[in-house]
Amino acid sequence: MVVVQLVLMLLLILVAAEVFTNALEHLGERLKISEGVTGSLFAAVGTAMPETMVPLLAIFAGTANTHLNEEIGVGAILGAPLMLSTLSLFLMAASVLKKRGLQGHFNPERSGFTRDLNFFLGAFTLSGVALFVPHDTPLLRGLLALAMVLTYFVYIMLTLRASAALVKDGHGTEAHEKMLLARLGLPENMLLILVQLALGLILLVAGAKGFINGIEESSKLFGISALLLSLMIIPIATELPEKVNSILWIRRHKDTLAFGNITGAMVFQGTLLPAIGIMLTPWAPQKEVLAGIVITLLATLWLRLMLSRGQLRVWHLGLNGVLYVTYLAIALA
Repeated sequence: MVVVQLVLMLLLILVAAEVFTNALEHLGERLKISEGVTGSLFAAVGTAMPETMVPLLAIFAGTANTHLNEEIGVGAILGAPLMLSTLSLFLMAASVLKKRGLQGHFNPERSGFTRDLNFFLGAFTLSGVALFVPHDTPLLRGLLALAMVLTYFVYIMLTLRASAALVKDGHGTEAHEKMLLARLGLPENMLLILVQLALGLILLVAGAKGFINGIEESSKLFGISALLLSLMIIPIATELPEKVNSILWIRRHKDTLAFGNITGAMVFQGTLLPAIGIMLTPWAPQKEVLAGIVITLLATLWLRLMLSRGQLRVWHLGLNGVLYVTYLAIALA
């Protein structure tokens, strides 16, 4: 029954994410904003909702077991950037390996991609530093959390500011599918877009809540800690929307949307959620947690290095996949 519950909740999350992101694309097109904004902000935040809801609901409205809630929260918070920077990028590259070849190039809009990586590296480094800040110094931990929240708001402002110029350069957002609710014969307008956004969000909350309860039962059934289970299983399951969207976009040569969907989610999940974790969970340097942060930063630094060299190739993202396997070996040892 536990496996059935997890599968059903996963399906609900996937359906909800499709409903949500479909509406976001149409919102971006209607507002005449760039692919960078749609990918790094709208699509990234939208498809990050499943991973976001799991730790938030675990911490604020999880089970009666506080320790379990905290482990699920920490695992889901740190597991998401880990998966995005390693396995998600690897799978995206693998999906175009046959078409582009190992030496094939990726061509995302450079300025936005660089901005995403720089902001993530800065914020996520702070979350690693916070692991070693004693709990009896709440002021210092609070300042670190505040700095991460402010980092994301500065990131939003800079991303939005760059939008107009990018649209003029031909990087405007175009929805590739008709709105889901409009297929029922309803008029396609801003109200319908907002209704579909709200519907997707409600379904995401319901799916995430059910997934938390399933993780608790799975932890007991398999004798695995909720922390390790959350670091490994929740991100794989809940990040499927990002993977699927990015794979579809990269295969259509929409590299900016594909990468922005992943790196924008990394910034979102590397700033706001760790800030909550620092303030409301133990946030201590356990082996699985510390290894996850180090591997995530290494994977992102590698991507940033290749970008700075001016050429990002398909084979480069193979190392991101190797780093994910390395993390599994460390965590399961």
